[in-house]
Amino acid sequence: MAATVLVVDDEKNIRRTLRMVLEGSGFHTIEASSGEECLEQLRANEVDLVILDVRLPRMSGIEALAKIRGEPETRALPVLMVSGHASVAEAVQAVQLGATDFFEKPLDRDRVLVTVRNALQTWQLRREVEQLRADIEHRYEMVGESPVMQELFAQLEKVAPTNGRVLISGESGTGKELIARAIHRLSPRADKPFIKVNCAAIPAELIESELFGYERGAFTGAQGRKKGMFELANEGTLFLDEIGDMSASAQAKVLRALQSGEISRVGSEKAIAVDVRVLAATNKDLEVEVNEGRFREDLYFRLNVVPIVSPTLRDRKTDIPLLAKGFLHDFCRDNGLRRKPIDEEVLDALAERPWPGNVRELRNVVERMAILSGDRITLDDLPEEGVLSQGRRDSSAPSDLPSPVDESGERLTLREYRGRAEKDYILQTLDEVGWNISRAATILGVERTNLHKKMRSYGIRRAEG
Repeated sequence: MAATVLVVDDEKNIRRTLRMVLEGSGFHTIEASSGEECLEQLRANEVDLVILDVRLPRMSGIEALAKIRGEPETRALPVLMVSGHASVAEAVQAVQLGATDFFEKPLDRDRVLVTVRNALQTWQLRREVEQLRADIEHRYEMVGESPVMQELFAQLEKVAPTNGRVLISGESGTGKELIARAIHRLSPRADKPFIKVNCAAIPAELIESELFGYERGAFTGAQGRKKGMFELANEGTLFLDEIGDMSASAQAKVLRALQSGEISRVGSEKAIAVDVRVLAATNKDLEVEVNEGRFREDLYFRLNVVPIVSPTLRDRKTDIPLLAKGFLHDFCRDNGLRRKPIDEEVLDALAERPWPGNVRELRNVVERMAILSGDRITLDDLPEEGVLSQGRRDSSAPSDLPSPVDESGERLTLREYRGRAEKDYILQTLDEVGWNISRAATILGVERTNLHKKMRSYGIRRAEG
C-alpha cells in the first residue's frame, strides 16, 4: 500500500510539482495551502509524512509543526520543512521542534525522493520497535483482581521506585519473572537494561564467566574478551532467577559484587565498577538451604532486603477466568486464529482445579483447548485433570514409599531418604507421561531445566524407566 504524503505550501505550482514527483514514484499525495488546512487534513486522513513550508499565511509552518508535535496521534509523524528564504533561527527552531529534515527551494527532485524514502523508512522502523516493545510489555503484564494480587501490586508500587534488593520466592509457574519485570518497569531504571540469568540453566563451571565476563585466554575456548551479565546490566536491573541453584564459588563472587559494587572478569584482577539493582528469585526455601549449608547466609541477607512471595494459583482462584480468557485471546491472535468464545462452565471447571503447575500449567491447558476445539470451547474440550493428583493419592500408600534402609540394612539419613523418594517420584511421573519432559516438569511443579538437572544428579535415563 502506497504511503500518503501531505504537501503543505501556499504556492499552487510548488504543490503541483511535488505531487507529480511523488506520485510518479508511487506515493499517494494530498494537499493543503495553509497551516490550518494542514491540521484539518491530518485529523481527517491517515498520513505517513508531511512536507511543510516554513512561510505560510496566518499560521506559519513553524507554528503548524509545534501543533503537530503537540498532538499524541501525530507526535512522531515525520515532517520535512521546506523554505525558499528561511532564517537560521527558523531552521534551528524547526529542528528543536522535531523536524525530520530541512531543505531549501528550488527543490531538487532526487533529494526530495531520497529524503522522503529515508524518513518513511526510519518512521516505519520506529513504529515496529514501539509495537514490539508494546507486545513485550503486554506479554509480561501481570493480571489479577484477587485480594492477594491487589496486595502484591501495592507492595510493588512501594518497592519499585527504590534501589532495594528484592528476593522473590514462590512455587514454579507462579510468575516470579513477571514480578521482577514489573519492579524494573516501575523503577527509575525502566529505560535501562533488564538482564535475566537463569542460574539453574547454566552449568556450574560456566556461571562465573557468564555473570562476570572473561578476558581472552582466561580458559580454553576464551578466544576474546566478553562482558558478563553484571556489566551488561549496568545502570539497569539484573534478575538472578533460581538463585538457590547457584554454585558456592559463584555465590561468593556475587556477594563481593554486592558489597563493593565492583566485579572482575575471569582471568583479570582489574576491578570494574557497576551500578546494578539485583533482584533474585527462587522456588526453594533459602532458609532451609542456609541451615543445611547449601547457600551462604551472608548472601541470603544481602538479597533478602525486601521479601516478596509470588502467590500460587490456588491462592487466587478468582483470577483464573480472567487469566484463561487472556491466554486464549493472546494465543488466537499470535497464531492467526479467529477469536474463540469459551463457555462459562469451562471457566468454572478451570477455577476448581488444584493447578500444581500454577499459571504456567493453566496457560498450557488453555492453549491445548484452543488448538483442539471447534468454533468455541466447551466442556468436551476440557482435558482430563493431570495425573499429579492421582500420583499423590497413590504415593500416599505405604507400599509406594521407598524403604528406609539401604542395601546393607543401614537406616538412611533424612537427606538420603528424601533423595530416594524424590528420585522414585520423578521416575513414576516420567513413566505416567511417557517420558514427556515438559509435561513431567509441569506436573512436578519445577522448571524443565531443573528437572533435567535432577535427572542427571540421580542418574535417571530412559532405559532405567
